Amino acid sequence: MVKKNNKTLKEIFAGAVANYNNKDLVTAEAMCNKILNIDPNHFDSLLLTANISGSNRNYKRAKELLIKASEIQPKNTTVFNNLGSACKELGELENAQAFYEKTLTLNPNHTHANFNLGLLYYQLKQINKAKNLLEKTTQIQPNFALAHFNLGNLLAETKQYKKAKESFSKAIKIRPDLYGAHNNLGLTFRSLGDYESAINCYKEAIKIRPNHAGAHSNLGRAYTELGEFKKAINALNAAIKLEPKNLYNYYYLSELKKDFLDTKLLNKIKQIVKSENQTKRNLAYGNFLLASHERNKKNYKEEFNYLIKAHDNFFKIKEEIFRLGVKYCFEDLLQIVNSAHLSEAEENKETKIAPIFIIGVPRCGSTLIEKIIGSGKELITMGEETAVLENFINNKILSRQSLNLGDVTEVRNDLINAYKEKGLFKNEKELIFTDKSLNNFFYLEIIKKIFPNAKIINCRRNIISSIMSIFQNNLTELAWAHDLKNIFKYCDNYFTIMKKFKAKYPTFIYDLEFEKFTSNPEEESKKLMKFCKLTWDKKCLSFYKRKDIISKTTSYQQIRKAIYQHPSDRYLPYKIFLKDYGSEYPWFE
Repeated sequence: MVKKNNKTLKEIFAGAVANYNNKDLVTAEAMCNKILNIDPNHFDSLLLTANISGSNRNYKRAKELLIKASEIQPKNTTVFNNLGSACKELGELENAQAFYEKTLTLNPNHTHANFNLGLLYYQLKQINKAKNLLEKTTQIQPNFALAHFNLGNLLAETKQYKKAKESFSKAIKIRPDLYGAHNNLGLTFRSLGDYESAINCYKEAIKIRPNHAGAHSNLGRAYTELGEFKKAINALNAAIKLEPKNLYNYYYLSELKKDFLDTKLLNKIKQIVKSENQTKRNLAYGNFLLASHERNKKNYKEEFNYLIKAHDNFFKIKEEIFRLGVKYCFEDLLQIVNSAHLSEAEENKETKIAPIFIIGVPRCGSTLIEKIIGSGKELITMGEETAVLENFINNKILSRQSLNLGDVTEVRNDLINAYKEKGLFKNEKELIFTDKSLNNFFYLEIIKKIFPNAKIINCRRNIISSIMSIFQNNLTELAWAHDLKNIFKYCDNYFTIMKKFKAKYPTFIYDLEFEKFTSNPEEESKKLMKFCKLTWDKKCLSFYKRKDIISKTTSYQQIRKAIYQHPSDRYLPYKIFLKDYGSEYPWFE
């Protein structure tokens, strides 16, 4: 009788597997349940039923079945790995981690346990642990496309773009139809400044998956940064057609089409913003759009209130990362500024390299100034906001576990290589390039020691104009830029550091007043070019006619127009709303 039952169960289970493979989960589950009614400890049926429960998103049931299976086979790695995944889906991250680790205790080279634990650490922002596990996964199973893909995502997020490009390329080689890898490779190329390759990647992603709204959106953003606005509008419209309730694309399209916010669209935006269970992303971009509408109507109080809501919701999208970013900016970075130092080498070789650093607070006119400098008789390589110096210093501190960065000559050589990777310092003949990473004002002492021939241009604009322009725009990567208290605090740090450095080195910095510059651009640009030891040319003021200008900043439209003088009272109506925030700072009048 036992043999007959075993034979019957074997036949039923074979049928269950066949139905499972044919995606008839209902029949497969019914057959497994039939077996479990006869033999509650039938291991294979427990495992298959757990898989079916997982496919049906019934992770609680899957977990129960897998726990029972683990009692039958306490050393089965598949069971513990799947338990980890069930717990992860249930939000039981500590249990998930424990089960993945249990799997790796039984088999350190278990491909999926390494991969899953790596993804879990990535989710928990334990980046180094995640990176190690994902790299190990690709070593165990070199043809695991998703492992390469997720490793690429991690590397791109940590701004290791060259390595990210390699990972995405490997994923695509293994799985050419992996449209997400094509899209994210496009994002990586865009970060590296290779727009032709980026656009080709987005188009390939769209070719594979025509309804990939994200690829259409990214294509639109790439065209925007290139100044190809008609193509950008078409791409963003395609994204909106696919995702009509995603306000992100409406926001960027509204910047290209000034008459875009009509009554019908505004009512739609208000409905989306007021709807229940709305995403923080939509709440952020919806409020930015409503603020823009009120600004156009000169309803400044209403605009201000919408902006507060917009920034509050945008901060919440990246809350964990942004909280760390705020801490870094106002605590860790100041410690680096005050304590990081270089050792004097026995032989500190002179360098003729003379990069031009453009510093200031955001929205101070720096993008305009960089394009002017780069458009004279000598066509200077323009770096925009490279973050090379900041990333380099942070990586040095982490690798050395010390605020002593090393000797000057060694650090200079390493830093030159970092700029070479960005395509800025191309050869020994091209000694000048621009770096418009505005917060390089934190590193002025280090810059002076590494590049004694550097030129520092301090862009200054009426501070109320800068503060309100920061607040009216969405500076997506700056954690501190989404709260007015932090914006004022950042500006105060800027004024304090600049005052201290200029007292020590009064002739090392060129102060450029944006309002004065735009009122008399020819005379002021000649002074600027003389300071930079570059030849002035009338082409400096017709920079906007160049076809090769790229801008990732919110000034992408302004730099494609001739210089114009901004109304001096443009931001005066906002002063009353800023008063409470600026009352403790003497520089705020």
